[in-house]
Amino acid sequence: MIYHIRHRTIVHYDAPVQLARFNLRLRPAPWPGQWTSDYHLAVDPAPASIESRPSAWPVHVARIEIDSPLHQISIESSFRAGVQGGAPIEPQDDDPVVGAVAEAALAARDMGSAAPAPFLYPSPRVPLLPQVGDWASALLAPGRPIVGAALDLAQRIKAEFAYVSGATDATTPVGDAFAARHGVCQDFAHVMVAALRWFGLPAAYVSGYLRTDPPPGMPRLVGADAMHAWVMLWCGPTRGWIGFDPTNGVIAGDGHLFVAMGRDYADVAPMDGLFVGGGGQTIQVMVDVMPEEEGV
Repeated sequence: MIYHIRHRTIVHYDAPVQLARFNLRLRPAPWPGQWTSDYHLAVDPAPASIESRPSAWPVHVARIEIDSPLHQISIESSFRAGVQGGAPIEPQDDDPVVGAVAEAALAARDMGSAAPAPFLYPSPRVPLLPQVGDWASALLAPGRPIVGAALDLAQRIKAEFAYVSGATDATTPVGDAFAARHGVCQDFAHVMVAALRWFGLPAAYVSGYLRTDPPPGMPRLVGADAMHAWVMLWCGPTRGWIGFDPTNGVIAGDGHLFVAMGRDYADVAPMDGLFVGGGGQTIQVMVDVMPEEEGV
């Protein structure tokens, strides 16, 4: 499946901003089974500089600096992406079991950006929480096959947590979202990561895009799509990394477009930074995920 993606962010400041520094994580990092081309980043007003920054994770970081006063900034990222088709990933009877995957992760010696070891431990947004471990313990028993166990966990999150837009924000602690049993895709991904890590499983937070279809007979609305979050779980040296989407209770497929992977949201936030001056601000985000066969 081939897609055209456009992601536009407009930030309006209530008072003039004298200078701004932003980190953008909008360009997809390389990932097996996906390719990207024709990437373009447009920033208005034009920044004094744009430079790529290294990252410890599978994340592409662009640093932009604006040194002239501004009331508004517009950032638009666009690219073409292809996701490899083929049979969907499904649980197998001979999948390694949870306990064996945890042991293999500890024994792994790879220290690359996508190695399992860095994703075993607590991170700033995902501490290890006993209440989450207790809640997931039956699903992640050591003798359960890993893919089926993780899928059951994703489906339990979908069943027990309500999707409530605006109920949480980027700073909401995972423990609060877990206790409230509501939130958005970011919260559900953090809960799933916390549960998997409690049992010694390498779990990562993924930022990307999800293909959405309009209701039958209705046109696709321009700008109505959004970024999405899901989980990558290392399922042993043979199975490798597999994506699980707890918001939808499914294994990630060719409708999931990978952008970045980190320990939690803080590592892959689409945009963060600082500015000098200004007061309040309003942010408008418009996203289009268009299958190529529908035209651009």
